[in-house]
Amino acid sequence: MIVFLTLVVLIYLATIAQLIYGFGKIKTFHTTEMQPKTFFAIVVPFRNESDNLPLLLDSIKNLNYPEDLFEIILVDDFSKDDSVRKFYHWRMENGKFQTTLLENIRLSDSPKKDAIARAIPIIKKDWVVTTDADCILPNDWLLTLDNYIQRYDVAMIVGSVAYICRRYSFLHQFQRLDLSSLQGTTIGSFGMGLGFMCNGANFAYRKSLFEKLNGFKGNDKTASGDDVFLVQKAMREFPEQVHYLKAKTNVVHTKPTDSWASLFHQRVRWASKTSSYQSIFAKDLAVIVFATNFVLILGMICAAAGLVAWLHLGLLFLAKCLTDVLLLYKTNRFLARKRLRFVIAGSLFYPFFCVAVALFALGGSYQWKGRKFKS
Repeated sequence: MIVFLTLVVLIYLATIAQLIYGFGKIKTFHTTEMQPKTFFAIVVPFRNESDNLPLLLDSIKNLNYPEDLFEIILVDDFSKDDSVRKFYHWRMENGKFQTTLLENIRLSDSPKKDAIARAIPIIKKDWVVTTDADCILPNDWLLTLDNYIQRYDVAMIVGSVAYICRRYSFLHQFQRLDLSSLQGTTIGSFGMGLGFMCNGANFAYRKSLFEKLNGFKGNDKTASGDDVFLVQKAMREFPEQVHYLKAKTNVVHTKPTDSWASLFHQRVRWASKTSSYQSIFAKDLAVIVFATNFVLILGMICAAAGLVAWLHLGLLFLAKCLTDVLLLYKTNRFLARKRLRFVIAGSLFYPFFCVAVALFALGGSYQWKGRKFKS
């Protein structure tokens, strides 16, 4: 048994080591004094975001970018609160911005994909940039994207996302650790030339590329994945034109969930699309991560039964934790430069959380924006 446990953990360590190496290959990008040239369409699908939407719109208002070089397209996915009223109120006070409000048209099993596809035809120019209604955008968000587009031949840009967390909340800090690991994995995979993941809260691409890829066709049966499936399509067809933008001035901030139930359903939603991935590396990585966390739990059961020495299990767990922390440290140093909290508690809890999410995603269902979806 201990030989099997050791082998699985060693495969995991080798995989994370590759991601750490890949992370270092993506260099941090810095803006320069270039004259802004790129016109962006900021697309925001939303549903029941009355509390968050005004904050997002105010962060757009404060962008350090010419107002005539971007438009705002919001797509309402049948909100039941007063999100729409708050948008109209904001627009009355900020009429100088180019804004459009659309109502979603449901054509598939994915409301968010439908919302983005609804916006694409009316976009005036070629660059689409998506974000979420519960986000806060940095002032130089578009300026950094414009600088990067002017400097490189690129058709799709993946950006970074971080949480705004309460300092001593284990729930919030656990989500911060989890998202940091996902961001580190994303950056590392692009450094390896095997990028497969992104976050729709900070995602930009040419409208012409979206059309060349036939949009979300082929993935419209999966409720989520408007970002991941599109980036995997692009990596398969035009890998040299898909870049990760590792820039501190481009990091979008969002809110963590405020309950464990919401977090669980969110992660099940994210995990449910894994079986539909086109990237072989992504599927292999998902299996390795699940297998490692599963065998660690199995190891605890075997150790309690006297079949495995606690010392051996402890050494394997320590090796995994140290490797994870190295990737987390590098990612956190880029994203936030704030102290990581609850690292030990989070590392102990994560195997149980990871395995529960993965198993539930295989045949369960989840709640999202007041709706129920099959995994």
